[in-house]
Amino acid sequence: MITIHLRYEIDPDKTDDFAEYGRRWIRLVNKFGGTHHGYFLPSEGDSDEAFALFTFDSLAAYEQYRKDAAEDAECVEAYGFSQETKCIRRYERRFVTPMFGEES
Repeated sequence: MITIHLRYEIDPDKTDDFAEYGRRWIRLVNKFGGTHHGYFLPSEGDSDEAFALFTFDSLAAYEQYRKDAAEDAECVEAYGFSQETKCIRRYERRFVTPMFGEES
């Protein structure tokens, strides 16, 4: 299992646009076999930092999602929305392995 942690630097004046972008991607990640754990928008503290977490069964499954998403019309449209609105200034992607407790 692999979890992808995304840290976004967003335009604080375009938080509503970023929220719309997130709503689209939650559904799309799930459509391609991942489990989306949500987007986390600024509240207290930094007004230009947001996060997202989603999980795939393996790195290979994530890589397949990336290939499939690059050719999917809805994914291309969602990415285009972020480019059009300029709600995302930059992002960082990290891969982590979740730990849910003691294993037997």
